[in-house]
Amino acid sequence: MASRVIPVDPFDLVIFGGTGDLATRKILPGLYRRFQAGQMPEGARIIGAARSELTDEAYRELVRAAVAEHVDADRQDGAELAGFLDRVSYTRIDARGGDGWDTLAAKMRPDTIHAFYFSVGPGLFGDLAERLNTHGIAGPDCRIVVEKPFGHDLASARALNETLARHFVEHQIYRIDHYLGKETVQNLMAVRFGNMLFEPLWNAQYVDHIQITVAETVGVGGRGDYYDKSGAMRDMVQNHMMQLLCLIAMEPPYTFDPDAVRDEKLKVIRALDPVDPDDIVRGQYRAMNGTPGYLEDAEAPDSPTESFIALKLHLSNWRWKGTPFYLRTGKRLRARTSEIAVTFKDPPHSIFGEQPGQRSNVLVIRLQPNEGIKLKVTIKEPGPGGMRLIEVPLDMSFAEALGEGVRDISDAYERLIMDVIRGNQTLFMRGDEVEAAWAWADPIIAAWEARGDRPEPYDPGGSGPEDALMLMHKDARRWREVRP
Repeated sequence: MASRVIPVDPFDLVIFGGTGDLATRKILPGLYRRFQAGQMPEGARIIGAARSELTDEAYRELVRAAVAEHVDADRQDGAELAGFLDRVSYTRIDARGGDGWDTLAAKMRPDTIHAFYFSVGPGLFGDLAERLNTHGIAGPDCRIVVEKPFGHDLASARALNETLARHFVEHQIYRIDHYLGKETVQNLMAVRFGNMLFEPLWNAQYVDHIQITVAETVGVGGRGDYYDKSGAMRDMVQNHMMQLLCLIAMEPPYTFDPDAVRDEKLKVIRALDPVDPDDIVRGQYRAMNGTPGYLEDAEAPDSPTESFIALKLHLSNWRWKGTPFYLRTGKRLRARTSEIAVTFKDPPHSIFGEQPGQRSNVLVIRLQPNEGIKLKVTIKEPGPGGMRLIEVPLDMSFAEALGEGVRDISDAYERLIMDVIRGNQTLFMRGDEVEAAWAWADPIIAAWEARGDRPEPYDPGGSGPEDALMLMHKDARRWREVRP
């Protein structure tokens, strides 16, 4: 089953920071895969822009190396790569000065979609936005793409939004969160709103609780300087996990329209209750058996920054009042996995009495690895001997269900960049969403800083701090085991 590829209109895409890590790891390889899929029209052009002195040919060699390293070998084709590189050029740009801007302006074609990817630190967003306007490069229909972090707190997020708003209107700004580009994340909406089977049960009357887990096996090595200023709360919960929570908990939008979807997500964030300190567990992985701990990886002795956090959240709205949401994320855990588990309530009365095989129904939406959806149900164990109940999964992994077609499922960055070209903001965060998320997160962070709380040490390769287990146990519930 091959996926349907919908071509986009001709475009000029400028990648500021076009020689950087994100561009070479994700953006450029992703664009090559979209070219292979037939989604990039003849009139599409990609312009790398950075401080380095490079010719067009030297930049094409950099792109060639990026594709060789980050695209599966069996997907690389010499003729296709040559065709892709024909669309690539380079312009040297001084983000804080005047060099290169007139050259870039001369390259931009009229009557073509113009998109500008800010693959740089937030400190340069304002400089780039200002120069795109003062040099007459940014027209009223152009789009800019900005990467997280969208601020460090509410004040900085507001300042960033105000900076961008001086030069662009909201419908031109695409705040990219690659989690929203994952196939299974988008399937949350398809599962909920495309199947009558689930939506009538998607509320506090039938759902016991919901778990959202994003577990990583890696530490913070290489990102220590950034990570120690953010921690798991700012790096993961306030943005990625907040977006997953919104998609799980939101009301049905009146249509699958960008602002209709984002209006409903915003209502979820604003319905979040303040979090009791007893419902927060912070952890920090320690050194063990020769494996460095967080303090060594981050090169931050005596740091109070968390590499793990678990929270119990409540929503004060009609649909979810009384149903807890448990979120956890951390570094150096047993396995790399991201999943959402919706646990339904038990039947009000069991005609089978107490049986060990009878379990609550659980809908598991797995984001990575092995993307797919699994529903756990209770059936009779085959064979004679009476009514013995067992739990079995109704399993749909994308690899099995779609066969070869799963190879055509685009990477999150590929999908999101193509959405930018189409002008579709559904999977991008709006400015008021970002500010609402910080308005909820800031008091939580300020409270533990004021108390002087320190994260609980935990062993690498496990499930996190012991207190995180107790967060569930005190409610007579258990975390789903983190498995590869």
